[in-house]
Amino acid sequence: MPLISILPHLKRAQQNRYALPLFDMADMYSVDGLLAALEEKRAPAMLAVYAGALERPNARAFVAYIRTRAETANVPVSLMLDHGSSFEQCIKAIALGFTDVMYDGSRLPLEENIANTRAVVRAAHAVGLAVEAELGHVGSGSEYQEFGAQRKGFTNPDDVERFVAETGVDILAVAIGTAHGLYAGEPHLDLELLREIRSRVDIPLALHGGSGCSDQQFRDAIVAGISKVNVATDLFVTTAQRLTAAARAEDNLHYFAFGKIAVESFQERCGHYLDVFGATGNG
Repeated sequence: MPLISILPHLKRAQQNRYALPLFDMADMYSVDGLLAALEEKRAPAMLAVYAGALERPNARAFVAYIRTRAETANVPVSLMLDHGSSFEQCIKAIALGFTDVMYDGSRLPLEENIANTRAVVRAAHAVGLAVEAELGHVGSGSEYQEFGAQRKGFTNPDDVERFVAETGVDILAVAIGTAHGLYAGEPHLDLELLREIRSRVDIPLALHGGSGCSDQQFRDAIVAGISKVNVATDLFVTTAQRLTAAARAEDNLHYFAFGKIAVESFQERCGHYLDVFGATGNG
């Protein structure tokens, strides 16, 4: 099946109160494990490359591998740039064959974020891609106690309608208490804020910083209006732990055994999230 823009499937998820995952990938084992999970669960999803990886020497080859593998899938798959840092980086992703992009201007003043997002939207829409942007700022888990736990960076609902109207963005990432990476403490999600944002605009809302949230927190956030959930750290941490355990349990473990373990780990963890988000069976 050809790679697609995920937007129609996100709108369907929004309408039917489930969510689709975005999983960040780092190598062929993670890609193979994710695609195996999507096939097993008959679910659509976004396969993503983090913006920083786009600047590596192997970026073009890695993207080509993802595209080749994803195009053999029998379920809808989007290839999405995660946290594009500039207009130019988003254009680079489009040129490489991504089917959706995220521009992240969340650290910028509102006017600058609007202007930059509008430019990315105009370019992406011209070639049929959907665009996600972030309003408010989802910080890192390592600084959670000084940032997210203090409600710093939270999305201002009074800015939401203007931002969406002036940019034409398709998907909005919101800051309601999650953080990227491993948490210093436990995440506390402001679902009332999420409901308020949901009441202001009618486009899919995205939750970043999914690793570390409980299954019930995910379900509650989806009921309150989330249609897209980003997960990365948990996939990599869990797989690293399983590889380490395997190496300790067996002397002289064959190199190829590590690849098999990594693929199976990604398949199992991605499958878990597909079930929790309600995406299973919607492909």
